[in-house]
Amino acid sequence: MNRVIIITGVTSGIGAKLKELFLADGDIVIGLARSVEDSEFNYSLDVSNHEDVKNTFEKIGQKYPKVDMLINSAGFGQFGAVELLTETEIKKQFDVNVFGLIWCNQSVLPLMNRGSKIINISSASAFFALPFRSLYSASKAAVNQISFGLYMELKDAGIQVTSICPGDIKTNFNKNRQANLTTNSRYSDRIEKSFTHIQERAEKRMSNDYASKCIYNICNKKKLKPLYIVGKSYKFLNFCDHIFSKKAILDVTNKRF
Repeated sequence: MNRVIIITGVTSGIGAKLKELFLADGDIVIGLARSVEDSEFNYSLDVSNHEDVKNTFEKIGQKYPKVDMLINSAGFGQFGAVELLTETEIKKQFDVNVFGLIWCNQSVLPLMNRGSKIINISSASAFFALPFRSLYSASKAAVNQISFGLYMELKDAGIQVTSICPGDIKTNFNKNRQANLTTNSRYSDRIEKSFTHIQERAEKRMSNDYASKCIYNICNKKKLKPLYIVGKSYKFLNFCDHIFSKKAILDVTNKRF
């Protein structure tokens, strides 16, 4: 299709698979990630570094004055009790998942015209808070609200914005999750048990191929909705969240996780 598409977090998981799918369409895909070497179509970038983000998008704009799509896929998960996480761990969670996404959105918009799209990859955790993953859930809830605001701000300009919320996926994301298992008498062994339970659920997660293909199909829709949930079970949970009281949802979730 010869579209110019920028994907962050392009070296693994959803980002890597989406790159394959769009390249197969004949699109020009520019990959951004910390672990790539600079080349014609790849740029080494830590999205949490504001100046680096601005400089990288300026370089891209010199070669491609018009960008058709930005897919914000970079992100990571922080695990641990809010009370016991360090300031550095807390800041990093929001620096990457929230501020990094903001910097990329700001920097790409001067390169976008009517018909362009911004795809923000959020998470089902934005709706369903989990014990000891509070900060990750909060960061993804922020992604949703930023996306909804941009959806309204850019609508008259003809630039579409959506937030896509997949559930758990079999990717390196879970292996790369940063875990602080520090505990005290208030939590006892609950933190470690919860982390072990999450790791043991690995084989029950949806495949990266399935999730990425769903996201790819959404990206190619002519008209985007403000929000999409990927995964049938998570759509059902979202339905339940609107039927049952928040207390009931939280109590059941806490008991399970």
